[in-house]
Amino acid sequence: MRLRHPSGRIVHLSCGISLDHAEDPASVVGRLDAATSALRGHFGTGPLTVALRLPYRLAAALAEDLRARTRLRADLDARGLEVVTLTGASGPADGGAAGAESGASGPGGGDAAGPETGEGGREADWSEPARLRHTLDLARILVDLLPAEEVRGAVCTYGLGRADDWDEARQRAGARHLMRLSGGLADLAWRVGRAVRAGFQPGPGLVLDTPEQIVTALTRVDKDRLGVCLDLSTALRDWPAPEAGIDRMTDAGLSVITALITEPGAAWQPMLRHLLAADTARTEYVVVDTPGGDEQRAAGLAYVLAELTALGLVPEQQPCTAP
Repeated sequence: MRLRHPSGRIVHLSCGISLDHAEDPASVVGRLDAATSALRGHFGTGPLTVALRLPYRLAAALAEDLRARTRLRADLDARGLEVVTLTGASGPADGGAAGAESGASGPGGGDAAGPETGEGGREADWSEPARLRHTLDLARILVDLLPAEEVRGAVCTYGLGRADDWDEARQRAGARHLMRLSGGLADLAWRVGRAVRAGFQPGPGLVLDTPEQIVTALTRVDKDRLGVCLDLSTALRDWPAPEAGIDRMTDAGLSVITALITEPGAAWQPMLRHLLAADTARTEYVVVDTPGGDEQRAAGLAYVLAELTALGLVPEQQPCTAP
């Protein structure tokens, strides 16, 4: 859903849909139908925005096949669904960062949720080419799925790697891959006229964990194209001063590209209010991606929409006034 912020900026509210068990483009339709049915029960007709989590094999297949991307776009259009964000990071049903930390990369193990399996059976981190390839595949797919009037979108990815084995060699390799990611996104924007930004998702046990670690690790990246995908529930639980942590990152020039809500019942509202203060919107995408089934996600999305409305955001077509 496109919501107008009091500043005039558009904020996209999306419901996360996992395609972790879709092995090929043909198997996506059933998953979309199930999710759409639950969403329509809460929101009726009209366009809805979804954030798709694409496993490695599916992303690779879609990136290589223009006709498959065209069919997926048509399937989304037929169901009144729009896509402005994609993710390759593990989701709440996969254990999130904790799942990556333990080496599980999907609900069924293996490489379902993340890219190719890396060393020791864990999902690939940013020291490995598979992670770069997967993220650029997501960007390539997204520019063809964006609504006609949209000129940019965002992808979410893993928080670099596990802190306990992020040695100097991995750090150097990761820096090279981040430079190639930036170059790949710039080249894509030049070729198709649509920009994609990538947000790295912090989490406990990862290189990107505390605000200070995030700023240090990302200090030299291309901040026009790379930023943070922040799970508000995780930050609320793990950061001693979440709002000050947001300021620490933004003061360092890092954008909170996507605000992720994985626990609708958590007290994340002050953080979202801080990001969406009346005079400015410091995030462009809000994604609700909760554990449980489609009905729980749809109910969570409705709850978050009500909270955003209380902050003064309204549907795009309506005039907007500050709360």
